[in-house]
Amino acid sequence: MRLFTRLFRAGAIVAAAVVLLFHPVGSQAKESYFKGKTITFLVGFGAGGGYDSYSRMLAPHFERVLGARVIVQNQPGAGGLRALNRVYRMEGDGLTMTIVNGTGAGLQQLLSLKAARFDLTKFGYLGIVDHARWIWLVSPKSPINTPADALNSSKVLSWGGSGKISGISDGAAMTCAAINLKCKIVIGYKGSRAAALAVAQGEMDALYVSETSADKYVKAQNAKAVATMNRHRSILFPNLPTIFEAMKLNEEQKWWIDYRATVETLGRILVVPPGTKPEILRELQAATRKILTDPKVIADANKKRRYIKYIPPGEAMKMVNTVLHGVTVEQKAKIRKVVLGE
Repeated sequence: MRLFTRLFRAGAIVAAAVVLLFHPVGSQAKESYFKGKTITFLVGFGAGGGYDSYSRMLAPHFERVLGARVIVQNQPGAGGLRALNRVYRMEGDGLTMTIVNGTGAGLQQLLSLKAARFDLTKFGYLGIVDHARWIWLVSPKSPINTPADALNSSKVLSWGGSGKISGISDGAAMTCAAINLKCKIVIGYKGSRAAALAVAQGEMDALYVSETSADKYVKAQNAKAVATMNRHRSILFPNLPTIFEAMKLNEEQKWWIDYRATVETLGRILVVPPGTKPEILRELQAATRKILTDPKVIADANKKRRYIKYIPPGEAMKMVNTVLHGVTVEQKAKIRKVVLGE
């Protein structure tokens, strides 16, 4: 009887160990914080544009991974800053995310403009969805084919722009400053499409746009490409030389081009409000990584010409700090003078 009791106890201990092995105490799969909740995906731009398209493309994937309902809400205004200012003031409960024009927001904060009522370094970062290399375009009948042609010309080049900080305007201004090119930035066009039409019609001489937009305009024969304003060639323009390949640059010029390229790499950033609880932020970051590194999601996005080039949150934050705090007082003053004319 005693032997039976001992065997029974031993068997019970083994059974308990097996249970613990496969069902460890305190490590059972934890239900997602987001399951059954509603997340607002705030877009600071109008319906139908690039940021809106990315948000609507990604929303179903966040629903699938998090088990939440995701509603895309447009709140256009001030080049996306109206929505970003709103998210900055929100409670960090993880139930609101937004996709940021990192290039524009970074320059707005760097130059201490009134519209920027936020600190980009304090948001919760989920990662960069996409970023582009930018291309220098000219009108299809222009005699300019290389940067050297432009530098050797006596003509002052007119560049189509939008607001002073709008990507196409500030990028053109910084390009002209970087390579000592005689330029006039004409603002007032409603986006790159309108500015590209002006270039196609010969109303403007040049345009500074992302590689995806440049690809569209060049294929339509509304423009021709002069150079990629980066150290690396564009995937969409593999035969187009970079500005570093097309001309010999001094150290000051290299700094301008490299700094601008870093600003552009901020691209489309996914963020949540400051103060979001660490465990909630980690779950969102893991979901974002899972979505943006999924080959099927990437392939589907490519078909829609909404490319995904994921950059993890830690790296994204480092780049933001480089843009905002990696410049000297003198360099910041130069950027302000070039971009704002002050």
